[in-house]
Amino acid sequence: LGDGGGPAEPNATCPGEAETGSAPRSGSGGDLSADLRRGKSLFSWLQGRPTRRGVFVDPARDNFRTMTSLYCSMNSAVESVNLSTQTHGAVFNLEYSPDGSVLTVACEQTEVLLFDPISSKHIKTLTEAHEDCVNNIRFLDNRLFATCSDDTTIALWDLRKLNSKVCSLHGHASWVKNIEYDTNTRLLVTSGFDGNVITWDMNRFTEDGCPYKKFFHTRYLMRMRLTPDCSKMLISTSSGYLLILHDLDLTQSLEVGSYRMLRARRTPLSSGIADGGTSASRSAGTPRQGNDSSKTHPPREGRRSGLSPRNSLEVLTPEIPGERDRGNCITSLQLHPKGWATLIRCSSNTDDQEWTCVYEFQEGAPTRLLVSPRCSLRLTHYIEEANVGRGYIKELCFSPDGRLICSPYGYGVRLLAFDQKCGELADCLPVQTSCLREIRSIYSHSDVVLTTKFSPTHCQLASGCLSGRVALYQPKF
Repeated sequence: LGDGGGPAEPNATCPGEAETGSAPRSGSGGDLSADLRRGKSLFSWLQGRPTRRGVFVDPARDNFRTMTSLYCSMNSAVESVNLSTQTHGAVFNLEYSPDGSVLTVACEQTEVLLFDPISSKHIKTLTEAHEDCVNNIRFLDNRLFATCSDDTTIALWDLRKLNSKVCSLHGHASWVKNIEYDTNTRLLVTSGFDGNVITWDMNRFTEDGCPYKKFFHTRYLMRMRLTPDCSKMLISTSSGYLLILHDLDLTQSLEVGSYRMLRARRTPLSSGIADGGTSASRSAGTPRQGNDSSKTHPPREGRRSGLSPRNSLEVLTPEIPGERDRGNCITSLQLHPKGWATLIRCSSNTDDQEWTCVYEFQEGAPTRLLVSPRCSLRLTHYIEEANVGRGYIKELCFSPDGRLICSPYGYGVRLLAFDQKCGELADCLPVQTSCLREIRSIYSHSDVVLTTKFSPTHCQLASGCLSGRVALYQPKF
């Protein structure tokens, strides 16, 4: 497996190549000459590389049959971790360390728990890690991680010394909901229900905190994510808008009107569903609102209309099948590990429907103001979710290779793929919007599942529910 010796799948061939052919390999000049004599162009093979076609771009793509078999055999492990609801409350977030050696659990009742995911043994409980609900955990490296809370603070922790925090960061005025980290600049990026996105300079942190700047502000902010290469920032709102900052520069603080708005429009549906107006929607704990504030800021003319400036703002209204005449609230936002797509979970403004949708990033974002031949995102896949646990956010996730999505589904989880073979998104992009394929459903909880997470290093999956139980899943044959 993985030696590249097997034949490529038909849908993995390069554009312009026959399905039975293969790309030239180093040291095989005779084969290359023969290919050229048969009319196969070296240029067509090279053209296939940037479009991610062919097994020679990523040898791991050869093992999708094995991975499909493993994921289809996932079952709840006997050693699943049980937490006392009287002490910890609901599980709001799960996060593995980058090396997969530690599983951290963010709990409703101010605590953070740490486990060995292989042995399922409890390592440590950070009692009173915060003064209110712990919402999100983010590892900066294999030893440092950050937590955020409804107490409006962010706490920094070191796995080597868990008796106390490294420091507490104060800057938000309301609940802090998620954390991102730019490894290039070593800037910690946080967002909260105060509408602020704040950057923290981890190069200069001390036990008293670290310098910070307010980077961006928008009303009704729900979630904020960075693409894997940190070239874009995506922000979802409870009023149904998705904001994208292109060519991201986190060292600049953006005041109202200082950024350049590219366009405000609805994303197209490749299935031909007509555009429709959207109304405002709400999220758990937030009132009904009118319009997102970013819509009220008029675009400013740039000095160079032919070039895309740093931090150009794009405002989209992602269209959801079945929701074209109603507003929706984007409650969960994730990025494909290779930066190819964004994954959202949204609910209708009446809380009677939930959807999971995948939007492909389209190349060639527009460079002129209000000139929009197409949006940066295209809806490729979707699926309707179980409408249970109203008022609670359900966090879904991609697998490390990006082939699978794990989504909370009632009292269990669903493993979803882009096709029945668990293929790469780049190899199975539909001409028309299609449904995600259900690979497996596992029901192992006695309450509504709120969060899921894949291990970055092992074929393992974790989920946490409203009653405080964490379930671990692994292949069983």
